Amino acid sequence: MYRRIRLTFILTTLVAMTALMAPVQILAIRRGRPLRRRLPHGWHRIASRLLGLRVTVHGRPARHDGIGVLIAANHASWLDIVALGAATPVSFVAKHEIAGWSGVSTLAKLQETIFIERARRGTAGEQAARIRERLARGDTIVLFPEGTTSDGNFILPFKSALFGAVGVEAGRRADASKDKPGGDGPIHVQPVAIVYTRVHGVPMGRYDRPVAAWPGDVELGPHVLGVLAAGALDVSIIFGEPIVATQMPDRKALAAACEEAVRAMASEALRGRAQLPSGAKNR
Repeated sequence: MYRRIRLTFILTTLVAMTALMAPVQILAIRRGRPLRRRLPHGWHRIASRLLGLRVTVHGRPARHDGIGVLIAANHASWLDIVALGAATPVSFVAKHEIAGWSGVSTLAKLQETIFIERARRGTAGEQAARIRERLARGDTIVLFPEGTTSDGNFILPFKSALFGAVGVEAGRRADASKDKPGGDGPIHVQPVAIVYTRVHGVPMGRYDRPVAAWPGDVELGPHVLGVLAAGALDVSIIFGEPIVATQMPDRKALAAACEEAVRAMASEALRGRAQLPSGAKNR
């Protein structure tokens, strides 16, 4: 009974909040106002508290004089969206199927999600161009290079296709133009680790972590109920050292460097010692 009441309260609050914010967000998107980034950030901060998700941020999100940043993060759960969205203003890259999910698609579109079709290899260049266009507008775009969710205990290999949005060619063009009028400078990619660490204040073991993780073969509805039943969850968001795209020989090397950084940060967080970039502090 308590779970049902709590679920009803959370859903009612989120629906009401979305209904109030949506008209303002739509107008902000149409006019290209900075508010289009801040409103979803505020929504996720409230949603994380309602869900009992305590977000701890280590390090700092990269900022580069109005130039967008591509975040490359591991992906374990739908909760990653809420946690990362609460940590910093972002938009996401998501599979095109989500655009057809009732309710979820509305939230995704209000956050200016970029929908892509991973299975259609011939469209990779076009999809990368869409990401690059948003980066040129100064947006922070989140890419989950694993391509799917995991059980929270392991990080899957990073796929390199969409790193073409900020790969060597795009980055070198930007470098070549940065001293010219209208130049936009080099593009940066920031590795980010998302690690679920505690439930009700108790450290998670490998058998506990699937409470937060959402593998692809688990239905969304039952998993949401499971998260609500679990109650308080702690998640660490670790922002790594940004990588300048032009410093990498190709997109595969860029993907590999991001994967290595995320694995290292996640490993430290799982041991209770979040690894921070040099000079950074917990927030």
